[in-house]
Amino acid sequence: MPTCTPERTQVGIVGAGPAGLMLSHLLGRAGIESIVIDLRSRDEIEHTHRAGILEQGSVDLLVDRGVSDRVHRDGYRHNGIELAFGGSGHRIDFQGLAGASTQLYPQTDVFIDLANARERDGGDVRFAVTDVSVDGLTSDSPTIRFTDSNGAAHEIRADFLVGADGSRSLCRHQVPEAECTQYFREYPFAWFGILTEAPPSAPELIYNHSPYGFALISQRTSKLQRMYFQCDPGENVDDWSDDRIWDQLQTRLGANGYTLKEGPITSKTVLPFRSFVQEPMHHGRMALAGDAAHTVPPTGAKGLNLALADVRVLAEELERAVRSHDAAPLATYTQRAVARVWKSQHFSYWMTTMLHTLPDASPFDTRRQEGELASVTGSVAGSTYLAEAYTGWPGSK
Repeated sequence: MPTCTPERTQVGIVGAGPAGLMLSHLLGRAGIESIVIDLRSRDEIEHTHRAGILEQGSVDLLVDRGVSDRVHRDGYRHNGIELAFGGSGHRIDFQGLAGASTQLYPQTDVFIDLANARERDGGDVRFAVTDVSVDGLTSDSPTIRFTDSNGAAHEIRADFLVGADGSRSLCRHQVPEAECTQYFREYPFAWFGILTEAPPSAPELIYNHSPYGFALISQRTSKLQRMYFQCDPGENVDDWSDDRIWDQLQTRLGANGYTLKEGPITSKTVLPFRSFVQEPMHHGRMALAGDAAHTVPPTGAKGLNLALADVRVLAEELERAVRSHDAAPLATYTQRAVARVWKSQHFSYWMTTMLHTLPDASPFDTRRQEGELASVTGSVAGSTYLAEAYTGWPGSK
């Protein structure tokens, strides 16, 4: 890379997804400078369709910290979900049980709100960069090097560095193996996801367990719906015609008395299931946040919410670190964040194993799952646990 004049900032952030942009926004409100970079262009991120169920705390973070109130205007409030099994549906009443709700608001829109807020507030965000590297993590001046979209080389020296660069994180791989512990689980199934141009099939999400396999019926807008069904991780989307997909979904939902509203399918994808955590979530003067530090199966709708919860805590601890010129608050960040990470890992694992069919499942296994679902839906205590966990443990910090 050609030589260049180093720039200086207080916090350098690798990754301009929701985690990186929210962190930059929160730091900016505290009077702390940051520079954010990302390999992707803004247009590319805006047109990568991602689902989004926001916990109450995530909604409050967007609105109360001055990002945008569009989540209230354009999002869809959900006060519960349906657990479908044994031939019928069973509603979990979030408001009645936990006094909270969730908001259907795609991750793409969260990104747009945050990118607009950074632009509005004069934030320094650089998209479409290449040749990214980081070093000096244990020094007093960790460094980010990259080439910008015009081909110019840059070197940014920061007081602290944050890796918010996703599940394939460049930053995470700079932590020596001897300095961290990685926890990993890969599941023997995936989700076959579709977008369809159709009206909603139900007012709230349906988590469907049947002898034919799991399915999730979600929404996107009044005219575009997101649906998933359990499949083999090696499934090829090209092998699935629209008719075959609808037959599979209608069969699985029909087992519990539902009929789906069909329409043209505009997108097909296979989503593998993995659980991952790296501890500690910091090294030297670098912290990891969001998917760079942990991933969860999508069953519990925790991925985006965990990332936003991470940076809410990280912003507080980075403010202390910057003011004191001391990296010790990053250890406190790990301690605070990782407790919620493992609660979310447990909830996501529990929802996943309760609802999905294992490849070698016996009739006993299927009936046992139905018994577990009946125990949850038939108990105020069981239903309350699910409602509190799904909506983000209201009142917790």
